[in-house]
Amino acid sequence: MKVFFPIVVVVLLAAIAVGVTLVAGHDENYELQEFVFRERFGRYDGQIVAAAERYGVSPALVKAVVWRESRFQSHMQGGHGERGLMQITEGAATDWARAERIETFVPTDLFDPKTNIEVGTWYLARALKHWSAKDDPVPFALAEYNAGRTRVNRWQDSGTVGHEFGAGELAAAMDFPSTRDYVDGIMRRYRAFLQNGFFLDRSAEHGD
Repeated sequence: MKVFFPIVVVVLLAAIAVGVTLVAGHDENYELQEFVFRERFGRYDGQIVAAAERYGVSPALVKAVVWRESRFQSHMQGGHGERGLMQITEGAATDWARAERIETFVPTDLFDPKTNIEVGTWYLARALKHWSAKDDPVPFALAEYNAGRTRVNRWQDSGTVGHEFGAGELAAAMDFPSTRDYVDGIMRRYRAFLQNGFFLDRSAEHGD
């Protein structure tokens, strides 16, 4: 018993540590998260690809945003009213509904995975188009997705290089550590998806 008890404690602490690691969901642990929650992590791939094709956005980028925003949990709700897989605000969803001429939209529709992914992908596409003249529009679009276009404009205006203000200057100008971490985390996951050819051989496995 004297030997057994410490072993039980060690095993219990190890299990708690693994649980905390998985819940925290850091990018370094993505493969472990995906292995443990495989069905959830791949459940929406078909819908991601469909929305990405519709709006001209890389499905790898869309999936990276879904991972960061909700860890693929469709009923997640944020502290400021953000809803669903891509944590969409009511204002962004209203803009999407108006642009797509959808008169029946109500905010609770954002808990529907298909609708949520379409709204989030539409927003990303709009942001990517707005920042298309940049050396790399993706970090700008992600910063806008997280902090809003007004703040990204402010960061750009704080620079001294005018129209040459690029992704590197944006990273240095962002005075929101949380947004900087958000952009960096999604960019790492996005590049990992691209490097692994994730959607070249897996996206067709999943329906809606």
